[in-house]
Amino acid sequence: MNRSDIETIIEKIASGSVVPYLGPGVLYDVRHDPSGESMPADSDSLILAMNRGRPMAPKLMYEFPRAAMNIELKRGRRFIEQFLTKLYGAEKWSRAALHDWLASLKPAYVIDINRDLQLQQSYQQVPHLLVRGIARIGGTDYRFMLHQHDGETYRCVTIEEADTSLPILFKPLGSPLPHPTYIASDADFVDYLTELMGGFGVPAFLKSQRKGKQYLFLGMRFTRDTERMVMSDIIHDAAEEAGWALIPNPTDKERRYCAKKGITIIEMALPDFLDVAQTAAFA
Repeated sequence: MNRSDIETIIEKIASGSVVPYLGPGVLYDVRHDPSGESMPADSDSLILAMNRGRPMAPKLMYEFPRAAMNIELKRGRRFIEQFLTKLYGAEKWSRAALHDWLASLKPAYVIDINRDLQLQQSYQQVPHLLVRGIARIGGTDYRFMLHQHDGETYRCVTIEEADTSLPILFKPLGSPLPHPTYIASDADFVDYLTELMGGFGVPAFLKSQRKGKQYLFLGMRFTRDTERMVMSDIIHDAAEEAGWALIPNPTDKERRYCAKKGITIIEMALPDFLDVAQTAAFA
């Protein structure tokens, strides 16, 4: 794929026909202030951070939800929530270059499977709708919660109250603000994915708006079953050619999966993509 093709995709993101889908790799350059350590975002680094830097048994190191389930059984679900809230809500982190670029573009719809706050911070002065996944909770048939931001603060809204003309930030695995909610352990994912497949994990207005969309997967690998299942249901009703994925050195498994899903692989690293994107913004 040449430079002009990538610039065309970027133009479509700006127009709203292509939706950015953000995976852990978009946080590759985020550092802790003052230690300089990288932000734990992918499965392995999250497990190590949760377990105080110590590896867990190989079968638990396979995937973060499995490790989180093990810790939850020993220390309670509240421990996982407190860990993620402190990690992403209380610690100070530098800005990701990709989030700075998105902040300049402000797409009308962004999906972010990370649990940090950088996407929300990019829109903190812009009215928007925040959709976050919830699991194992009573009193509702849905597995999402809605908050509307007025450019200063969030307030909880119903589907009927939501201003669907606003930009939509979809964080299926949760975030610390406006109050902590996360999909983290195996038990969370079983509940969330069951309802997501049943149609109760996405608001009706978003189901309508997403029909025929294409997606650009950034910082996203397709090697883990849980992330692939979440993605598959969230992009339901995508265009036949579902979009593109930036994957340097893709595995054979990723090539097969993306071909099956109608996703074209762009063998390009994220920093190289950002060089093109930032140049295009000033062309």
